[in-house]
Amino acid sequence: MSEFQEVSKQSGVHPKPAGLVLQYGTAGFRTNAKLLDHIMFRMGLLATLRSKTTKATIGVMVTASHNPEEDNGVKLVDPMGEMVSPTWEVYATQLANAEQEDLLAALKDIIEKEAVNMSQEAKVFVGKDTRGSSARLSQAVLDGVSALGGHSKDYGLVTTPQLHYMVCCQNTQGKYGEATVEGYYKKLCQAFIKLSKNASNCTDDQKHLSVDGANGIGALKVREMESHLKKELHISLFNDGSEGKLNHQCGADFVKVQQKPPTGMEISPGERCCSFDGDADRIVYYYSDSEGTFHLLDGDKVATLISTFLKELLTSAGLDLKIAVVQTAYANGSSTNYLENTMKVTVRCTKTGVKHLHHAAQEFDIGVYFEANGHGTVLFSKAAEEKIQQLAENSSLIDEKKRAALLLQNTINVINQTVGDAISDMLLIEAILAIKGMTIHQWDAIYTDLPNRQLKVKVSDRRVIDTTDAERRAVSPAGLQEAIDTLVKKYRKARSFVRPSGTEDVVRVYAEAETQDSADDLAHEVSLAVYRLAGGVGGEPKPLH
Repeated sequence: MSEFQEVSKQSGVHPKPAGLVLQYGTAGFRTNAKLLDHIMFRMGLLATLRSKTTKATIGVMVTASHNPEEDNGVKLVDPMGEMVSPTWEVYATQLANAEQEDLLAALKDIIEKEAVNMSQEAKVFVGKDTRGSSARLSQAVLDGVSALGGHSKDYGLVTTPQLHYMVCCQNTQGKYGEATVEGYYKKLCQAFIKLSKNASNCTDDQKHLSVDGANGIGALKVREMESHLKKELHISLFNDGSEGKLNHQCGADFVKVQQKPPTGMEISPGERCCSFDGDADRIVYYYSDSEGTFHLLDGDKVATLISTFLKELLTSAGLDLKIAVVQTAYANGSSTNYLENTMKVTVRCTKTGVKHLHHAAQEFDIGVYFEANGHGTVLFSKAAEEKIQQLAENSSLIDEKKRAALLLQNTINVINQTVGDAISDMLLIEAILAIKGMTIHQWDAIYTDLPNRQLKVKVSDRRVIDTTDAERRAVSPAGLQEAIDTLVKKYRKARSFVRPSGTEDVVRVYAEAETQDSADDLAHEVSLAVYRLAGGVGGEPKPLH
């Protein structure tokens, strides 16, 4: 077969370093950019096969998100803009790790298992972030697509969520939107402007937002989008990539972990600020108060703001739709408590990893999901969207119901339902704050986070830790959960859990309690228990103070 001759020829141009083994993790492959050329070529091949089996367009995004600039990575996007199915994650790993001489056999194995019709047309959308290595690596993806006779469309520089959006638009024949960057801005910004019109007498000061673009693709795209916002939002852009390294001392991950503002951003007291990560699929908000104390509003605060707003609109519209917030064990206990007991919203806890949250959110009429790191979105079921649309188009409605239905309709249009999207989330948050006439301080005051601490314990094999109950309880090694339960009882409002890292031989420890000292002490004591019972390596964990 001639296509395999082409694959052999092209794979010689993109050879695999012998013995290199990489795993398709939660967010695809990610490592030093120098090691990725063969991976990119092979993901081009795999995306072409996936397109042939689904008879739909597949996306391939070249990015390493919040990793340092010298890294790169690749993610595959399925037909509805969601993450690629788990079976194909396994194929991705197999194909990536096949030695050079075994590549065709590995490829034919997938074709056989999936009964791929090789004469079926294939279409693949490719996007890349602003890293120096991305142009060369996205070319390797395009080479892989053409080697198997697939058609590709190179979107060039786009955020990860924009590529997810394009794939979904393409496969829904434009029902979700137009598969262009311009179409994306139009849909989101028009909905945002309509929402903003519901804000009573907003001052220019309230329309101002400082954005940290992480020196990445998000900064470029915010610049492109500004003209579409019709002065409804005034953005001051920092870390826009003109100087400074991607994700270096800036970006959502830096701000969340370091609990301080990014470098290159001066913040006045009470000023609303947010940070994107490197590929603009995460967002966190923050401000400093009059004493100069830094306040972070992470994914939990975002989920609370959005779900409260949606719940109020559903009540006003008289719609009986089931709304739920999906969290992980890392969600702050105060947010869970507020949602369940004050807002009376269903809360579902899943394992860590966006794909688990996305999947759980699909089980409700409206599913709001955010990881504490700021990655998340809102999903509306088809039935929910139809009910909202019928109500919005019903001319006999009384004002209050009509207004709520129209607000819900525009809210749906400002949200990118395919994946967490920093730009879309930013517009939604800004619209909600404007409509509610809330300052960032008032938003922050909805509930107070319990002090918490995260630690890592080095172990010889992380697989000795096995968990259940959405990673909240340890099943093995024997005695560990009992030890954690005993330690937790010593502190007020305390909880703690441990889980194996998805990427390195460490066990992650999370603890929260009424005071920071208690949270620190509990985290340290649980770390010691892990070290002793799970085969810790290196010295014993040291106390934090």
